[in-house]
Amino acid sequence: MKKIKNVAIIAHVDHGKTTLVDQLFRQSGLFRENQEVEERMMDSMDQEKERGITITAKNGSFVYKDHLVNIIDTPGHADFGGQVERVLQMADGVLLLVDAAEGPMPQTYFVLKKALSLNLKIIVVINKIDKPSARCDWVIDQVFDLMVSLDASDDLLEFPVVYASAKEGYAKKELEQDSKDMIPIFDSIIENIPSPSGNANANLQMLISSISYSSFLGRLAVGKIFDGSITVNQDVFLIEKDKEISKHRVTKLYCFKGNDMVEVDSAVAGEIIVIAGIKEITIGQTVSNNEEMKPLATVAIDPPTIAMNFVPNDSPFSGQEGEFVTSRNIKDRLIRETLSDVALQVEEEGIGFKVSGRGELHLSVLIEKMRREGYEFQVTRPKVIFKMENSQKLEPYEKLTIDVSDEHKGKVIENLGERKGEMISMEPNQGLTQIHYKIPTRGLLGFRSEFMTNTKGMGQMSSVFLEYGKHAGEIRNRKNGVIVSLETAKTNSFALSNIQQRAKLFLGPGIDIYEGQILGENSREDDMVVNPAKGKKLTNVRASGTDDNIVLTPATKMSLELSISYINDDELVEVTPKNIRLRKLFLKEIDRKRERNKGN
Repeated sequence: MKKIKNVAIIAHVDHGKTTLVDQLFRQSGLFRENQEVEERMMDSMDQEKERGITITAKNGSFVYKDHLVNIIDTPGHADFGGQVERVLQMADGVLLLVDAAEGPMPQTYFVLKKALSLNLKIIVVINKIDKPSARCDWVIDQVFDLMVSLDASDDLLEFPVVYASAKEGYAKKELEQDSKDMIPIFDSIIENIPSPSGNANANLQMLISSISYSSFLGRLAVGKIFDGSITVNQDVFLIEKDKEISKHRVTKLYCFKGNDMVEVDSAVAGEIIVIAGIKEITIGQTVSNNEEMKPLATVAIDPPTIAMNFVPNDSPFSGQEGEFVTSRNIKDRLIRETLSDVALQVEEEGIGFKVSGRGELHLSVLIEKMRREGYEFQVTRPKVIFKMENSQKLEPYEKLTIDVSDEHKGKVIENLGERKGEMISMEPNQGLTQIHYKIPTRGLLGFRSEFMTNTKGMGQMSSVFLEYGKHAGEIRNRKNGVIVSLETAKTNSFALSNIQQRAKLFLGPGIDIYEGQILGENSREDDMVVNPAKGKKLTNVRASGTDDNIVLTPATKMSLELSISYINDDELVEVTPKNIRLRKLFLKEIDRKRERNKGN
């Protein structure tokens, strides 16, 4: 056990965690010199590679100076904080990565708070020191102040610091030193991260922290052995607080080598392993060889703050593009997701399901994942989860940090004011202005796309859950109405050229659409019903040359995230493996009028 080091890598999104893991694996001698190794090897999901972020926590390991170093790569985005909370229980220490120019960001606060609550040893890695704008001394001061504000103990405040450029593949303990490799980080892990405590001769106690699936092996449970040992074909008990104890047999065991799993016959206290063959195993359970053992303590996961309804697709095009379309298909898939994502909650609600998560990105990643797997369904507009306390309505608030140039600052401040944002501070930061806001989660729904438009794609924003606070009042979702199709048909250029004079189009010509589908955004506040398939009347008079030159403005492509944040309460997003469509809840205009009259 003295030769085992279990270390998690935590940081704000895009501060270089996965790139650092790549370098540690490469320089540990894990691969042959001539072996081709892909970049960001721990990001195995397609969406992780496309978005450039880590979505799910991953395990890997390497050997350095006869020590087995188990690495846990964690997500940096606040929406996937539930992943960080549970996997930190497998670690005995953490590498806290901080950008050498940006310093601590909102998610740095969140992950550091969780690490400190578990009293984990912290090594601070100032990454991206090759940046021209790097300011390492300032960053160290900011990290120290942050740890003091989180009531870190005196011994944790004496944190070791390593300076690194994960991209260039070097690290150093002093900025003035020359370095061509990551050895200072390897040495710092061996010197500062404590070996796991526990008794290899005691009864088995293993806490399950992560669940994944394999088409060959079924459910795979990842966890750390706190006491005892485990072998293949051993009988074990699954123990959980207030739940019935069940007996099972371990069919396969795996440990990690690099980012791959290697089959083993046994494992002892301190190791992070994978158990295969137990269908009922879930996150938070204790695995033991003695049914009298008490379950190990688990971390309380922060509650979800946002919810959407997933309902079966009932549009005129339903069943044409998806493989899994029924309510039962959707339910089974959502329940399976909750087994591996403890921050996700699913409840049956009428013919659909209320799915609650940490934020828009958390839920949109799930939707995209299901869409790629062949599921077809519809989702409602995201809504925040309110609380009632002492007869007062409370709603979630987030701490928002934005970096914006002076020329765009006024527009962004005005926009956030309309969204009930309360400015906390404003200060210059690397040629930009950094502004901190306290803002209702409702106010952030759909804000990212407006922010990127207002800053011409040059601004940066990030947020993290802060607290539940007083209800902020009404916040308007969007100012303009939409263009709605009058009939089921195929769009044509002539009709769209007339419509685009009064609207921003989401679709081009030659696309099959149905009655009640949303085609674009109206220039006015009310909705407008149009016929996008209306043809030009033919006469026996030859048209002039200019009459035939129809010029269409390129349609605005509505991504999944943009669609989800755009719709109103009376609208839905239809999601299929091939298309994302926006539609009205009531497809016929007469039904929509009847519904409006009810409201009046």
